[in-house]
Amino acid sequence: MPVDESLKTRIEELVRAGTVRRKLAAAQLEAEIRRREEVLRRTFRRYLSPRLADKILENAQLRDTLLSTQDLRAHAVVLFADLRGFTTISERLEPGQVVPLLNEYFSLLTEITFRHDGTVFHMAGDCLMLGFGVPLEQSDSPDRAVRAAQEMLVSFKGLAHSWKERYDVDAGLGIGINEGDVVAGNIGSSTYMSYTLIGDTVNVAARLCQRARAGEMLFSRSLKQSLDALGLDIGATALPPMQVQGRSGSIDIFCVPVEERSEERRGGKE
Repeated sequence: MPVDESLKTRIEELVRAGTVRRKLAAAQLEAEIRRREEVLRRTFRRYLSPRLADKILENAQLRDTLLSTQDLRAHAVVLFADLRGFTTISERLEPGQVVPLLNEYFSLLTEITFRHDGTVFHMAGDCLMLGFGVPLEQSDSPDRAVRAAQEMLVSFKGLAHSWKERYDVDAGLGIGINEGDVVAGNIGSSTYMSYTLIGDTVNVAARLCQRARAGEMLFSRSLKQSLDALGLDIGATALPPMQVQGRSGSIDIFCVPVEERSEERRGGKE
């Protein structure tokens, strides 16, 4: 029985329409994927160096882990940096003057962090928390952290001098570093999440930062042992052990003042 021409034409139109819809859907899906990847790239680059952001975007499993509530357990180096004299600065200056100073401070430290492929995990008040070796493993994370700290201490002296000239305020920078096991994950509620680090390693690093004086970098024995294993001698001086509330034992700590590092560079040492 011959096929009705009008029916044949209708079928052909439906087939063509279906093909067009599939092509349009595929194009829309591709555009949405590109848009989401660009959003992810911008998001990661808020707290990761461009190199690390690109590596994570190339690793689907790691990317999905960072975007989910799944915890990432890692061995990492944690660095805290904190302003000295910030309370006095806040009292003397107007809020409209303090915010630009903080922006200068965080911009300086973040740029240095990214140069050493570190990750910015927390930024609040005048305190900055960084991680090295997480979320991507880095065999030389102790070296990266220490070099970043040294550069921060030296560079901040110039910024502090500028603040003194402009506003007649005094400021310093103290840094604490610890190495050990951490948990990285998205912490928060259903409406707000923050990708951060938690664990005893983080707590000790924060306490070391609190104890550091302006121009000092304090770090733990665990980091010192890693630096020794890498054959790196940065001229650290052992200090009396530090007692941490809630811990049964004390923590061996070491110090490297920025002044000593400056003298070593002038003398040709590195």
